[in-house]
Amino acid sequence: MRRTYPKQPLVGIGAVIIARGKVLLEKRKNEPGSGQWSIPGGLVELGESVEQTVMREVEEETGLEVEDPEHIDVVDKIDLDEQGKVKYHFIILDYLVKLKGGQAKAASDAAELQWVQFDDVERYDLTPTFRAFFLRNRRQLKKLSSYP
Repeated sequence: MRRTYPKQPLVGIGAVIIARGKVLLEKRKNEPGSGQWSIPGGLVELGESVEQTVMREVEEETGLEVEDPEHIDVVDKIDLDEQGKVKYHFIILDYLVKLKGGQAKAASDAAELQWVQFDDVERYDLTPTFRAFFLRNRRQLKKLSSYP
């Protein structure tokens, strides 16, 4: 599956994991957004539901087990090159998930993981799509971050 210069948009997921008032951020290892912070996620595979993708991607990238995916938002990621051609086009379905178990450890596409206090998230060098998502959903996520 071609990620750069695709023939059609690619469908991906993002997983918001909140525990003890902190959000799990992932420093991206690969483009787009290499070196920037976002949430765990990845592409839906053929024959896989988006809910299955959420749980698989979280485990692959973080070693954590999650459950009960709840859809929050949809984010478009469209990057053009210098000639105006579409270099990246992702449609990202963002989900809130409940932490089930495991120990957070960066793997797969994650260069680093960090549990971040909710009020400190915006201080990180976030990917533009995650920053827009976070700002748009801040109030809802803030309420959720106050639960144990």
